[in-house]
This record gives sequence, C-alpha cells and structure tokens, in this order.
Amino acid sequence: MSPASPLCPGPLLSRREWLRVGGLGTFGLSLSSLLTPNLRADSAVPAGGSFGRAKSCILLFLAGGPPQHETFDPKPDAPLEVRDVFRSIPTSVPGTHFCETLPHTARVAHRFSVIRSLTTDIDAHSTSGAFMLTGYEPQTKAENVPPGPQDWPSLAAVIGRLKPSERSPMSSVVLPEPLANDGNILWPGQDGGFMGPTWHPLLMRCDPTQLPLQIEGLARHPAVPDLRLEERTRLLAQLDTQFRAGEAIAAVAGWDHSRQKAFDLLHAEASRRAFELEREKPSLRAAYGEHKFGQSALLARRLVEAGTRLVQVNWPREGKAEVAGSPLWDTHAQNAGRVRDVLCPQFDRTFATLLEDLRERGLLDETLVIAMGEFGRSPKINPQGGRDHWGACFSVALAGAGIPGGQIVGASDRIGGYPDTRPLRPRDLAATVFHLLGISPSAEFMDPVNRPRPVTDGGTPIRELVGA
Repeated sequence: MSPASPLCPGPLLSRREWLRVGGLGTFGLSLSSLLTPNLRADSAVPAGGSFGRAKSCILLFLAGGPPQHETFDPKPDAPLEVRDVFRSIPTSVPGTHFCETLPHTARVAHRFSVIRSLTTDIDAHSTSGAFMLTGYEPQTKAENVPPGPQDWPSLAAVIGRLKPSERSPMSSVVLPEPLANDGNILWPGQDGGFMGPTWHPLLMRCDPTQLPLQIEGLARHPAVPDLRLEERTRLLAQLDTQFRAGEAIAAVAGWDHSRQKAFDLLHAEASRRAFELEREKPSLRAAYGEHKFGQSALLARRLVEAGTRLVQVNWPREGKAEVAGSPLWDTHAQNAGRVRDVLCPQFDRTFATLLEDLRERGLLDETLVIAMGEFGRSPKINPQGGRDHWGACFSVALAGAGIPGGQIVGASDRIGGYPDTRPLRPRDLAATVFHLLGISPSAEFMDPVNRPRPVTDGGTPIRELVGA
C-alpha cells in the first residue's frame, strides 16, 4: 500500500440505500426487500456455558497489519534487527509483558486474552484480510483482489443475518469507512458476498470527530415530517400489494415485516440517540482519543448499548497526516517512529478505555471485543527502517463475554516469525466468535439456490477462550 487515496463506495449496504425507504417502492424495490431474511440456522446448541454469552460484539480492525513485536508479542532477547529500539514492560498479569508502546493496555491486561500464534500464511492485504474477516480461506493469495459475487459473506454479514438484533433496526454496522487498498480497490470479504445485498452489513461513512455527527440515512430531511413519511409508506404498501397480485414469488412474503423494520429505523429514537456523541462527558471522549479511531470506538459502544449486535470499527486513513509510503499500520518504512508517535498511542488509549468503559457500564460480560488486523509484520527490520507484510504469525486480542482475562494462547518462535506452539487459523477465530454470539459453528444456512452452506470452514472454537 502507498500513501492515502480517496475511498469509493463499495458493495456493503450504503447509508443512501437505507435512506431511500420512500423512493424505491415501485415493483418491490424498497428497502424492505434489502432487509428480508432468507436463511435458517442450525438450532443445535453446543454444550458449555460460554455459548451465546455475548449479546454483542465490537470488532476493532487495525487495517494495514499491526506489528506483533511492537504490540502484544515483544522479543526483548532477540537481535537488534528483530527487537528494534523498544523494550518490553510488565503488565497487570505477572509474567506477561507487552511492548512499551502499550502502557495503558498493559495496565488492563488482566481483562483480556491474547493469541500469539494466529496464522494466515498470506502476505497480501486484501486476501489475508478476507480470510480474517470471513474465516474462509481465499482461493488466491494475490494482492488487489476486488470483491466479487463469489466471495464468502463476512462475519459481520453472517452475524447480522443469523442473529439479528431484537432491540435495534441496525443489526450489523461497519464504520467509519470500508477497507480498501490504494487505488480505491475494496477488499473482498466485507459484505454479504454470494448471499447478495440482503446480507450486506450497514456501512456508515462518517467522521465522529465532527459534531453534531451527521449520518446519512438516519437524519430525515426537515421537509419530510412524520405524517408525510407515513403517507409515503402507505403508498409503498399499495404499490407492493399491486405487485404481489401480479407476481407470485417467495421473497414477497417477507416484505411487510421488513418494510416495518425499515420504517422503524427512521423512528427509532434509541438508535438515533446513539449517534449523539455530544451526550458523553468531554473527559470520556478525550480518554477514548479525540481522533477518528477513538471516537469511532466510542460510537461503537453507544451502538451496542442501543442494541446493535455487531459493530466493526475499521482503522481509518489519515489523509495528509500519513507518512509517505506507510499508510494505516502498513509500516514498510519508519516503523519505530510511526508506531511510537501515531499508531500505538491511538490504539493504546482507545482499547484500554473501551474495555474499562464497558466494564463500568456492566456491558463487558456480554460484549465480545476483538482487536485484530489482516496479518502481522516481518521479524526483521528492512533497510527503510520498516517491517513488511507477514501472514505467518501475528497476535489478536479478545476480551469480554466470558473470555478469561490475562491469558496468552499459543506462542511464536524466538523472533516472532512463526508459531512455536498452538498455531491457530482464522477459521478457528471465526468459530469462537460465532460460538460466543450464540451461533453454532456447525450451523448451516441456505444459499440463493437452496444449497446448505456451513458458517465455518471447519473451524473449532478455541478451547482456552470458550472452555472445554
């Protein structure tokens, strides 16, 4: 990846599509048709008290590939070309050390577990990212693979459809922007894939640092009062009734219920209030970090508090503030300065604050929090002072929903290059997430041509995290 570039609309369900509830009713092309469920999940409940413990999930995606050495897996005894200039520091868990770039996170290490042996064996952002975001291994390891109709649905898509929210019209949300390589090439694995638009999570492009926060699709135009919106809805019902009379198709059966969900979206006060970040104390907003990532994490907490099942917060591009050649966490050059001055300070404060905020509100026990990227960084520092793409071994942090605190799962070798013990794959991580959110890893859903599809690619919930 090279310096930042504008992002373009992708295949995720855009806010504009949600807004058009009054404008696309003819012939059933309303928002209701985008929301109609068309799946069944395996109802078998696995044994174990951790199944379904998570009512919601916040997924922090550190796009670009965070270096394991400068975060959760320092190697203080490795040669200088591996350990670089940083030292390790003790955490709140005796015997566990993190890199000195994460002092706030180190103080709350007893609240989460770290996997140090995750591996994709893919060194390309887009395809390794798709593996992490779906749990299904892609057929190619090439870079710059755009999304296509054959893609597997993302975790956000599957969870949003198999476990829709009972309290919010927004079951699955991605913010503040989609994941893309330079050249506006969106990654695969971010949407409903071969299941189509009805599975797309709600993409919210926004800048939570700018208040009052404007979310297209939730702010109804002042010229459209409730009465006028209701009149449009009645007209939509009439048009759809006429269409149903002339076309007998199975999907029509769910339109009435789904249209009501779409209508509720514009009337759901709790959901709309979730976007009012100005309601938060200035001190808490500052603790999260007055940057786009920090305020996006705060927004995620407010959304799950309002009933959203899953919120995926993507690490945003920074525009002109980025170091040339090293956007996001893609530190091919000047790794030490970039993680010390920009990346780790933001993540460190935000992650620690999110965990403590959820705990103080009584939400951590029922909210799964995941911090991950698409891969890690190479063990050796390159001639530009950076670390390169490395899918062979990297770290992921998980907290909440009964995840044991202070645990280290697996280990990397002495230079942090390859798993030494307990190698784990994204399919195992996906199975763990599904298990905790109450979706059996053995569940199946029906694809558009009525073929059963398994939610996991043979993944097994990680026993150290979910229990025997």
